[in-house]
Amino acid sequence: MTLTAKHSLLAVVVSLLTACASTSPIVAQVPPTMPPAGQSGTQGDTLDPNWIPAGFGTLRQDDIALKVSPANGLQVRAIPLDERIIRLLSPDSYRSLRELVSSKERDLLAVKERNRLPSYSIWYVSFFAQEQGETRFSPQEFIINNTGRDFRPLDMLPITPGFGEYRLTQREVQSALLIFDGQIDVNQPISALMESTPSVTDWNRVIQRIERERSLVRSRAAAASKPPA
Repeated sequence: MTLTAKHSLLAVVVSLLTACASTSPIVAQVPPTMPPAGQSGTQGDTLDPNWIPAGFGTLRQDDIALKVSPANGLQVRAIPLDERIIRLLSPDSYRSLRELVSSKERDLLAVKERNRLPSYSIWYVSFFAQEQGETRFSPQEFIINNTGRDFRPLDMLPITPGFGEYRLTQREVQSALLIFDGQIDVNQPISALMESTPSVTDWNRVIQRIERERSLVRSRAAAASKPPA
């Protein structure tokens, strides 16, 4: 092949490569998303698992719980299973709640289809009896007030055996996942009502605690990602 022919062939190859580059740009792979452990809200059905790194939180479940203590010795504790919040818990607590929701994934999808909800808010609610004898409770009476509305449970998924009997002996705990309309906004003030008794939790303080821990989590994650000096 003559030198002129080689130059011509090289020009053709370069031209083809340039054309391919202009029509088929390299697309970076996007990591798969992970379904939130609770409220999808306005975020849709999936959330980017990297937006709040897991494994760096230090909060306890009681730090993010909404509590009500009716007069009959009943104690109610409700934890929002919102991925944006439970990722701020200690790694063990986060893992246990994620596994709890994952174990109910099929049932949760059935609830969503049954109620035809675009989004839903899941709360891990526990009922505990302090007094002797039998204490009865009605999970349907656990009402969340938020954004100027009262939200009643749309459905529930029992966790502990015997939950459906709606009664407790002293120091017994019964728990379930209560599913509410996804329009509940955990970043806004929240109160609860159980048997006409209001919650004792100041949710504004909970929000402040969450925001503070969120900043700390991001700082810890950033420090962990730095290469050693």
